[in-house]
Amino acid sequence: MRKQILIVGAGFAGMWAALSAARLADKNNSQAIDITVIAPQPELRVRPRFYESHVETLVSPLMPLFDVTGVKFLRGTVSDIHTDSRSVSWKDADGDMHQHSYDRLVLASGSHVNRSFVSGVAEHAFDLDQLESAAVLEKHLQSLASQSESDARNTVVVCGGGFTGIEMAMELPGRLRDILGSNAKTRVVVVERGPQPGSRYSEELRNVVIDASNELGVEWIVNAEVESVDAAGATLKDGQRIASSTVIWTVGVQASDLTAQIDAPRDRQGRLHVDANLQVVGHEEIFATGDVAYAATDDKGNHALMTCQHAILLGKFAGNNAAASLLGVEPSPYRQEMYVTCLDLGAWGAVYTEGWDQQVKLTREEAKKLKVSIVSELIYPPKAERTAAFEMADPYAPFV
Repeated sequence: MRKQILIVGAGFAGMWAALSAARLADKNNSQAIDITVIAPQPELRVRPRFYESHVETLVSPLMPLFDVTGVKFLRGTVSDIHTDSRSVSWKDADGDMHQHSYDRLVLASGSHVNRSFVSGVAEHAFDLDQLESAAVLEKHLQSLASQSESDARNTVVVCGGGFTGIEMAMELPGRLRDILGSNAKTRVVVVERGPQPGSRYSEELRNVVIDASNELGVEWIVNAEVESVDAAGATLKDGQRIASSTVIWTVGVQASDLTAQIDAPRDRQGRLHVDANLQVVGHEEIFATGDVAYAATDDKGNHALMTCQHAILLGKFAGNNAAASLLGVEPSPYRQEMYVTCLDLGAWGAVYTEGWDQQVKLTREEAKKLKVSIVSELIYPPKAERTAAFEMADPYAPFV
């Protein structure tokens, strides 16, 4: 009887898990394993670029790649995981429900921004969480030009000073000039609960963010939290009011709700604890990867972050090890010793760091060139050519 590897999600982790599993099955001349991906659409959505304009173009089709590598695709959404029967319930594009069994499940269902814990965010704030919501934000920004001149129209509030918030905020001065004209008096404000801009990062990186903010005119309100959001702006917990037609929410990222259906330890972001082979603790038949996995990257206490940098390699190891467990071959323990950041800082340029201590190696135009190369080339799927795709899907292949 054919064995079933079922992968939930077609983001960076899910796509690479599918290719890696197919690679190992092919390498072992196995014709007895079916590899199936269930996802809402057969495309990779390049989420790290959703702060950019023309967001609808930031996708890459996956069916040509899946076809040449023998990966099956089901268009739909998984609603329930039945660990006792080793099956999932999923809804197709027509709304019809189906069941799909698995011998190995690779959960790669990603993450989402929690918009429910602050009053008014769900109704009035914008986000970059998904392609659809980023497209709504882009359309709204374009519509500002047709609104009457006011401080609220010209002010954008970015809630959260993490990487997503920083990249969005640094993009906005130039974007607003293009939309409203070079003479418009615009204001971009980042609300950050930390004591200084970029406070969760190294001093070197923090200073670069501060320099870029000053040069671009991006304001920071620190030691602050949002109390509520409404159609006319944001109110902070200290009572300060910021009039704005555009409030962008970038905080409170949580792992997919599907993780709660698996009886296993999770971290505060809902990520499932996994062992070195990315198997969920207490469930040897389930592998977690990408944003749903709380995975140690090394023996120094570091854990994978919710970034495509980690999702790509996590996916390769998870798919490989799911297939290995069915083929009776040795798994490959996940390790990702090298950690880098490359942060887009709008018209100022970018900043590139290496190591968990975030040592700044490149800034401004040098870093910008690297950033463009990473997000427009390196993180995209391989070409639909079987041999090349399998070579890149090897967990130990160099990421170049």
